[in-house]
Amino acid sequence: MVSPGGPSRVALRGGVGGPGSPRVSSSSAATAFAALRRRWRWAPSGAPTLERAARAFLLASAALVLACALYLYVLRYVGRGGRAFAAAGFVGGSVLGLGGEACDVFDGAWVPDDTGRHPLYNSSECPFAERGFDCLANGRNDTGYLKWRWKPRRCEVPQFAARTALERLRGKRVVFVGDSMSRTQWESFICMLMAGVDDPRTVFEVNGNEITKTIRHLAVRFASHGLTVEFFRSVFLVQEHPAPRHAPKRVKSTLRLDRMDSFSRKWVNSDVLIFNTGHWWTPTKLFDRDTSQKVCEVTEQPSSEAKGNDKSEFGAILSDVVTNMKVPITVLNVTLMGAFRSDAHVGTWSYPPTILDCSHWCLPGVPDAWNELVFSYLLTNGWRNMPG
Repeated sequence: MVSPGGPSRVALRGGVGGPGSPRVSSSSAATAFAALRRRWRWAPSGAPTLERAARAFLLASAALVLACALYLYVLRYVGRGGRAFAAAGFVGGSVLGLGGEACDVFDGAWVPDDTGRHPLYNSSECPFAERGFDCLANGRNDTGYLKWRWKPRRCEVPQFAARTALERLRGKRVVFVGDSMSRTQWESFICMLMAGVDDPRTVFEVNGNEITKTIRHLAVRFASHGLTVEFFRSVFLVQEHPAPRHAPKRVKSTLRLDRMDSFSRKWVNSDVLIFNTGHWWTPTKLFDRDTSQKVCEVTEQPSSEAKGNDKSEFGAILSDVVTNMKVPITVLNVTLMGAFRSDAHVGTWSYPPTILDCSHWCLPGVPDAWNELVFSYLLTNGWRNMPG
């Protein structure tokens, strides 16, 4: 089962390559997607089912990972005579090397944090955390959900060091692209970095905007480090258009899978690009957008096991497609991490408290762990290959 809190994500950065790197085209993505579609024929007729949701999510994720990777490769690097890139995403089951040893950081469990490091920040003191995700400020009384950390079975995730991260990212541009899940992770990342800033007044939204879901582009500048951390709202990553004139009433809009969002040229020059879209490719998002959630149970502790964690051929196919790409891709999976954390959802502690929210996470919370893994990846693999 795909957890709503564990959507597909990919972080792109400059990598090793050169003039001899193989040429690729967007047709490669189309070919791969067509092969997947021939194997599973999914049609949106009838009521949505878990199987249909899984198929839709994985098929769309595979196509978009391929399309986005190839798009960036051609436009930024091959098109400009530059280097190929490596990528780190949040789907699949790849192994990440930490501490010099190979370790699957996604095979693990949530354990009580006896180090006192978590939570990593206070949302009420971070001006870039939305009130809607600040569960404590919205009336949640228990604090136990703040004091868990992700522990891989065979290694440790490096401790997040805000000052180290700021120094390594000096002069860089980090961009998050996606939906409200991406925005939550973006806010988390900024608040985590704020812990290493001596003067909070040197951190500001470049256009003076309030952090809100209604603004499609937000950019926070860390002036003392020349670092910009941006967010672009693009829920499908590709172009979305109104429904054709004579389309059935059930058709709300159309998607051009062969054309990236028009905003894409604004984020392609980033040094680190983290994008997600998987949450939007399930039947309930594509075909039943008006359906309201009736039940949302928030527990007091993480679950001891995650339901729906059986191996599936869909995940295997997605992994195989990415593994066989000519452009080097590293795939990271945070889906299982979220599946354990029914205690960390917003639930009824949103602002205003008008909906039951079991999609988003409280801040501080699970998105901090995603960012800790991004930091650990960059710490062990990414810094040396980052442009500049």
